Amino acid sequence: MTTTNNRQLQEIDAVTLNKWLKSDRALLIDVREPGEFAAEYIPGAKLMSLSDFDHHRIPKDPNKRIVLQCQSGNRSAQAAQKMFAAGFTEVFHLQGGLPTWKAAGYSTIVNQNAPISMFRQVQIVAGSLVFIGTGLGAFVSPWFLIVSGFVGAGLVFAGVTNTCAMAMLLAKLPYNQKAVNTGDMVL
Repeated sequence: MTTTNNRQLQEIDAVTLNKWLKSDRALLIDVREPGEFAAEYIPGAKLMSLSDFDHHRIPKDPNKRIVLQCQSGNRSAQAAQKMFAAGFTEVFHLQGGLPTWKAAGYSTIVNQNAPISMFRQVQIVAGSLVFIGTGLGAFVSPWFLIVSGFVGAGLVFAGVTNTCAMAMLLAKLPYNQKAVNTGDMVL
Protein backbone atom coordinates (compact mmCIF):
# COMPACT_ATOMS: atom_id res chain seq x y z
CA MET A 1 0.00 0.00 0.00
CA THR A 2 1.27 3.48 -0.93
CA THR A 3 0.00 6.36 1.21
CA THR A 4 0.34 10.08 0.45
CA ASN A 5 -1.60 12.65 2.57
CA ASN A 6 -4.73 10.54 3.22
CA ARG A 7 -4.51 9.10 -0.27
CA GLN A 8 -4.18 5.36 -0.43
CA LEU A 9 -3.20 3.24 -3.40
CA GLN A 10 -3.95 -0.22 -2.17
CA GLU A 11 -2.83 -3.33 -3.97
CA ILE A 12 -5.30 -6.16 -3.97
CA ASP A 13 -4.87 -9.71 -5.14
CA ALA A 14 -6.92 -11.52 -7.77
CA VAL A 15 -8.97 -13.42 -5.18
CA THR A 16 -10.12 -10.17 -3.55
CA LEU A 17 -10.91 -8.57 -6.90
CA ASN A 18 -12.92 -11.61 -7.97
CA LYS A 19 -14.98 -11.46 -4.74
CA TRP A 20 -15.63 -7.76 -5.22
CA LEU A 21 -16.65 -8.21 -8.87
CA LYS A 22 -18.98 -11.11 -8.07
CA SER A 23 -20.69 -9.11 -5.32
CA ASP A 24 -20.83 -5.97 -7.52
CA ARG A 25 -18.69 -3.98 -5.06
CA ALA A 26 -16.02 -2.90 -7.57
CA LEU A 27 -15.68 -0.86 -10.72
CA LEU A 28 -12.76 -2.40 -12.61
CA ILE A 29 -11.01 0.04 -14.95
CA ASP A 30 -8.47 -1.36 -17.41
CA VAL A 31 -5.92 1.37 -18.24
CA ARG A 32 -4.17 -0.49 -21.05
CA GLU A 33 -4.42 0.70 -24.66
CA PRO A 34 -7.49 -0.20 -26.77
CA GLY A 35 -5.63 -2.78 -28.87
CA GLU A 36 -4.41 -4.58 -25.74
CA PHE A 37 -7.89 -4.50 -24.23
CA ALA A 38 -9.43 -5.80 -27.46
CA ALA A 39 -7.08 -8.78 -27.40
CA GLU A 40 -7.87 -9.88 -23.85
CA TYR A 41 -9.61 -8.44 -20.82
CA ILE A 42 -11.14 -9.38 -17.50
CA PRO A 43 -14.93 -9.83 -17.72
CA GLY A 44 -16.67 -6.71 -16.46
CA ALA A 45 -13.66 -4.44 -16.95
CA LYS A 46 -14.19 -1.01 -18.45
CA LEU A 47 -11.55 0.50 -20.73
CA MET A 48 -10.04 3.89 -19.98
CA SER A 49 -6.52 3.81 -21.41
CA LEU A 50 -3.81 5.71 -19.56
CA SER A 51 -3.06 7.75 -22.70
CA ASP A 52 -6.67 9.00 -22.68
CA PHE A 53 -7.34 8.87 -18.93
CA ASP A 54 -9.99 11.31 -17.71
CA HIS A 55 -11.16 10.97 -14.11
CA HIS A 56 -14.37 12.87 -14.98
CA ARG A 57 -15.61 9.83 -16.94
CA ILE A 58 -15.42 7.55 -13.89
CA PRO A 59 -18.95 6.91 -12.60
CA LYS A 60 -19.44 8.00 -9.00
CA ASP A 61 -20.88 5.13 -7.00
CA PRO A 62 -20.32 5.16 -3.22
CA ASN A 63 -21.09 1.43 -3.07
CA LYS A 64 -18.25 0.47 -5.41
CA ARG A 65 -14.52 0.57 -4.96
CA ILE A 66 -12.49 1.79 -7.92
CA VAL A 67 -9.97 -0.83 -8.98
CA LEU A 68 -7.42 -0.05 -11.68
CA GLN A 69 -5.76 -2.78 -13.70
CA CYS A 70 -3.16 -3.00 -16.47
CA GLN A 71 -0.63 -5.53 -17.68
CA SER A 72 1.91 -5.27 -14.84
CA GLY A 73 0.69 -2.67 -12.33
CA ASN A 74 2.85 0.21 -13.61
CA ARG A 75 0.22 2.03 -15.67
CA SER A 76 -2.49 1.50 -13.07
CA ALA A 77 -0.22 3.15 -10.48
CA GLN A 78 0.26 6.11 -12.87
CA ALA A 79 -3.50 6.39 -13.39
CA ALA A 80 -3.99 6.31 -9.61
CA GLN A 81 -1.62 9.25 -9.23
CA LYS A 82 -3.77 11.20 -11.70
CA MET A 83 -6.84 10.34 -9.64
CA PHE A 84 -5.15 11.45 -6.41
CA ALA A 85 -4.17 14.74 -8.07
CA ALA A 86 -7.87 15.19 -8.94
CA GLY A 87 -8.95 14.69 -5.33
CA PHE A 88 -9.73 10.96 -5.07
CA THR A 89 -8.66 9.61 -1.68
CA GLU A 90 -8.90 5.83 -2.11
CA VAL A 91 -7.94 3.82 -5.17
CA PHE A 92 -7.16 0.12 -5.51
CA HIS A 93 -5.14 -1.66 -8.16
CA LEU A 94 -4.66 -5.30 -9.07
CA GLN A 95 -1.25 -6.43 -7.89
CA GLY A 96 0.70 -7.81 -10.84
CA GLY A 97 -1.99 -6.92 -13.37
CA LEU A 98 -3.60 -9.26 -15.88
CA PRO A 99 -1.02 -12.08 -15.53
CA THR A 100 -1.80 -12.31 -11.80
CA TRP A 101 -5.52 -12.64 -12.57
CA LYS A 102 -4.84 -15.44 -15.06
CA ALA A 103 -2.33 -17.19 -12.76
CA ALA A 104 -5.06 -17.36 -10.10
CA GLY A 105 -7.13 -19.37 -12.58
CA TYR A 106 -9.74 -16.74 -13.40
CA SER A 107 -11.07 -16.41 -16.91
CA THR A 108 -10.52 -13.64 -19.42
CA ILE A 109 -12.28 -12.77 -22.64
CA VAL A 110 -9.92 -13.36 -25.56
CA ASN A 111 -10.35 -12.04 -29.10
CA GLN A 112 -8.21 -13.96 -31.60
CA ASN A 113 -8.77 -11.25 -34.24
CA ALA A 114 -7.27 -8.42 -32.16
CA PRO A 115 -3.99 -6.76 -33.14
CA ILE A 116 -0.80 -8.42 -31.89
CA SER A 117 0.49 -7.28 -28.51
CA MET A 118 2.31 -3.97 -28.16
CA PHE A 119 5.41 -5.75 -26.89
CA ARG A 120 5.57 -7.91 -30.03
CA GLN A 121 4.97 -4.87 -32.25
CA VAL A 122 7.91 -3.08 -30.59
CA GLN A 123 10.08 -6.18 -31.06
CA ILE A 124 9.19 -6.39 -34.76
CA VAL A 125 9.79 -2.69 -35.46
CA ALA A 126 12.98 -2.44 -33.38
CA GLY A 127 14.37 -5.68 -34.80
CA SER A 128 13.58 -4.57 -38.36
CA LEU A 129 15.29 -1.20 -37.85
CA VAL A 130 18.41 -2.85 -36.39
CA PHE A 131 18.50 -5.41 -39.21
CA ILE A 132 18.05 -2.79 -41.94
CA GLY A 133 20.55 -0.40 -40.32
CA THR A 134 23.15 -3.14 -40.01
CA GLY A 135 22.62 -4.35 -43.58
CA LEU A 136 22.82 -0.85 -45.02
CA GLY A 137 25.85 -0.14 -42.83
CA ALA A 138 27.66 -3.23 -44.12
CA PHE A 139 26.78 -2.86 -47.80
CA VAL A 140 26.05 0.83 -48.47
CA SER A 141 27.68 3.14 -45.94
CA PRO A 142 28.89 2.71 -42.38
CA TRP A 143 26.85 5.81 -41.47
CA PHE A 144 23.71 3.66 -41.53
CA LEU A 145 24.98 1.89 -38.40
CA ILE A 146 23.76 4.98 -36.53
CA VAL A 147 20.21 3.69 -37.02
CA SER A 148 21.07 0.44 -35.19
CA GLY A 149 22.85 2.35 -32.44
CA PHE A 150 19.92 4.73 -32.01
CA VAL A 151 17.43 1.85 -31.70
CA GLY A 152 19.71 0.07 -29.22
CA ALA A 153 20.00 3.23 -27.11
CA GLY A 154 16.20 3.62 -27.20
CA LEU A 155 15.72 0.05 -25.97
CA VAL A 156 18.18 0.60 -23.11
CA PHE A 157 16.35 3.82 -22.17
CA ALA A 158 13.01 1.98 -22.30
CA GLY A 159 14.33 -0.73 -20.00
CA VAL A 160 15.85 1.70 -17.49
CA THR A 161 12.87 4.08 -17.31
CA ASN A 162 10.09 1.52 -17.89
CA THR A 163 8.69 3.73 -20.66
CA CYS A 164 8.83 3.08 -24.36
CA ALA A 165 8.48 5.90 -26.86
CA MET A 166 8.12 3.42 -29.71
CA ALA A 167 5.19 1.71 -27.95
CA MET A 168 3.53 5.09 -27.35
CA LEU A 169 3.85 5.89 -31.07
CA LEU A 170 2.63 2.45 -32.16
CA ALA A 171 -0.36 2.76 -29.79
CA LYS A 172 -1.59 5.71 -31.86
CA LEU A 173 -1.84 3.66 -35.08
CA PRO A 174 -5.45 3.06 -36.17
CA TYR A 175 -5.37 -0.73 -35.79
CA ASN A 176 -4.23 -0.31 -32.16
CA GLN A 177 -7.17 1.98 -31.41
CA LYS A 178 -9.82 -0.69 -31.94
CA ALA A 179 -11.66 -1.55 -28.76
CA VAL A 180 -14.19 -4.25 -28.09
CA ASN A 181 -17.39 -3.75 -30.08
CA THR A 182 -19.60 -3.68 -27.00
CA GLY A 183 -20.19 -0.02 -26.25
CA ASP A 184 -20.62 -0.59 -22.52
CA MET A 185 -17.01 -1.70 -22.17
CA VAL A 186 -15.46 1.73 -22.77
CA LEU A 187 -15.74 4.53 -20.21
